[in-house]
Amino acid sequence: MTEADRYYQKMTQTPVSRLIVKLGIPTTISMLITGIYNLADTYFVGTLGESPQAATGILFTLQCIIQAIAFMLGHGSGTFVSKALADKNVKEATTYVSTAFFVGAAAGTLLTVVGLSSLTPFMRLLGSTETILPYARDYGLWVLLACPFMICSLVLNNNLRYEGKAFYAMIGLTTGGILNIFGDYLLIHVFQMGVFGAGMSTAISQFISFLILLFFYLRMAQSTISIRAVSRRLSDYLGILRVGFPSLIRQGLTSISGGLLNNLTKPFGDAAIAAMSVVNRFSSLVMCVGLGIGQGFQPVASFNYRAKELKRVKQGLIFTTVFGFVLVFILSLFGFIFADPIIHIFQESEDVVRIGIPALRYACVGLLFLPLSVPVNMLFQSIRRAGVASFLSILRSGALLIPTLLILSNTIGLTGIQLSQPISDLLTGICSIPFIVYFLRTKECK
Repeated sequence: MTEADRYYQKMTQTPVSRLIVKLGIPTTISMLITGIYNLADTYFVGTLGESPQAATGILFTLQCIIQAIAFMLGHGSGTFVSKALADKNVKEATTYVSTAFFVGAAAGTLLTVVGLSSLTPFMRLLGSTETILPYARDYGLWVLLACPFMICSLVLNNNLRYEGKAFYAMIGLTTGGILNIFGDYLLIHVFQMGVFGAGMSTAISQFISFLILLFFYLRMAQSTISIRAVSRRLSDYLGILRVGFPSLIRQGLTSISGGLLNNLTKPFGDAAIAAMSVVNRFSSLVMCVGLGIGQGFQPVASFNYRAKELKRVKQGLIFTTVFGFVLVFILSLFGFIFADPIIHIFQESEDVVRIGIPALRYACVGLLFLPLSVPVNMLFQSIRRAGVASFLSILRSGALLIPTLLILSNTIGLTGIQLSQPISDLLTGICSIPFIVYFLRTKECK
């Protein structure tokens, strides 16, 4: 039996719940490590003061832009890689992953050049105040330098998952995250390099993570990375972009919403931006669980839908929704109960604590609706129903959040800013229910 035959058997005969957990847990762990790194970064930089800590919130928006490009290419190519492997066509899988990898490298290099050439206005556009600006520039310099490696790492990570090699994807990301935490401590506290050191730590760890993921992909995956395999057909590029478009929307609108949030929070001072930065980092940690399990479901959905195993796809959707809710509920409950000590860990400023505690509690309630929206969104993306997936992606990150932010910030001020994301999460969850019901009633694969 060939490796392709063994993989086909694994994806179509292993019990769905066991398969999703096997693929989802490594992804969840790697994303949790990344989330913990983000919290650690916020903590170490927070010891330098309110304005440096607020700079991490500004750069979080930039990182969302980078992730938008990476996830579009990674999810778009990964879906086709999974389809090709279901057809036992390794050559076609190599074409898609190689194309996404080198397009990502080119896009990352372009973003680096453009960002560095206009660093100051770029940081202002993302919501930086004049007091935050010096720290945002120091951090942003390194994030932009690391941009090509960050994009290529996420392309490799996602394609490893679609190849059923989630464990190796986990090793690559978690190693980078752990190195980043130690790097923050070393460069900020030992060498006294401040925010500049935090940015340098991010760049170094991202580069090492990239090297590890590239090594694993070249050694462990069925497909490979080769410049000669890059597609010369326009249809391949359009296919990757079309299927990956929901991911671009999801992360891209998150970056736009993040920039808008920072700009609307400006009138309330650096403490408000710092507080919302801490809340967003904790929310991202909880979201890592929902996204991790959802990403474990993606290759299962994509492969089995292609193999005409619709019943297994439905079982996977139900399991992912329920299992994701249980995990998110536990973390959200923890955040709600311990909101006060959580905020105090990252910043002792009375203003930051006063603003952060209610904002964190509101966020934890909103996160409970995440398991309704994430699995069904990823499902439609994985079965190449890009239109539906794009619509669902737009809801949480833009179509609902942006008007909610604008309306509530202008009517009830800072409280409106604190409530906007949770309300958007609630509405997105409700809007996702009809799509879940529709798919569960579907009779055959299209």
